Amino acid sequence: MTFERACALSELSGDAAFTATVGAQDVVLVREGEEVFAVEDMCSHALYPLSEGDVEDCHIECALHGSRFDLRTGKPDALPATEPVATFPVRVDGDDVYVDTTTTLNGVTPQ
Repeated sequence: MTFERACALSELSGDAAFTATVGAQDVVLVREGEEVFAVEDMCSHALYPLSEGDVEDCHIECALHGSRFDLRTGKPDALPATEPVATFPVRVDGDDVYVDTTTTLNGVTPQ
């Protein structure tokens, strides 16, 4: 795995999406309790940045059409999206958050 620093843990809040570019991939980072999740910053339905949407209960909602994605799996649970978004491994070391965008946890190829 190839982890690259994405941000400081202190920059993440549980009710907001944080955008970072890791390698050539734009990712959304979300802190839920003690866990940090990373998903690609692109809705699978309309190619709209997920970082513009709301975060609630380990889900992120696309601001354009309301598709919701589970941050743990990338799977959509609200239409119109039917395809998942890529999820990436995250490692926290002290106050540093690292993401590996060369590997996806759910096997989805980022757009």
